[in-house]
Amino acid sequence: MSTSKQARPQGSARRGSGTARGNGSAGRRTPKPRRPLPPGQALYTPQASPGRQAVERRSAALLVYLHQLPRWLPPVLLAVLLIAGLAVHGIGGAIALAGVALVLVWLALVSWPQLSPPARAVRVAVIALVIAAAVLQLVR
Repeated sequence: MSTSKQARPQGSARRGSGTARGNGSAGRRTPKPRRPLPPGQALYTPQASPGRQAVERRSAALLVYLHQLPRWLPPVLLAVLLIAGLAVHGIGGAIALAGVALVLVWLALVSWPQLSPPARAVRVAVIALVIAAAVLQLVR
């Protein structure tokens, strides 16, 4: 018999069963505190047109939800969708790339008032490139 393994006393709970040592909370994680939202009215543009206000109101809940996710998750999901769209030929790739384009259009729309003219041009060019790739995938 090896001395490195010790016999467990009879009646003791196994690891992860939830009943070991104490109140049954072994193995449970305490939830991480959520990231705080930016201070003030950061989700809304001052003196915005009624159409812009409607877009911002509709986007606010989704922006708050995205803000609460781990920082790495949304870009990774978007990258996976982009890679899948480029790798899969036909309608599947076109749909994946259209999804990427839709997210990019939404992000550009929400951030448009804060962007400089060169940044706006880059956003438009990237969106046009993704849409062109989606069309190309569709006709393959």
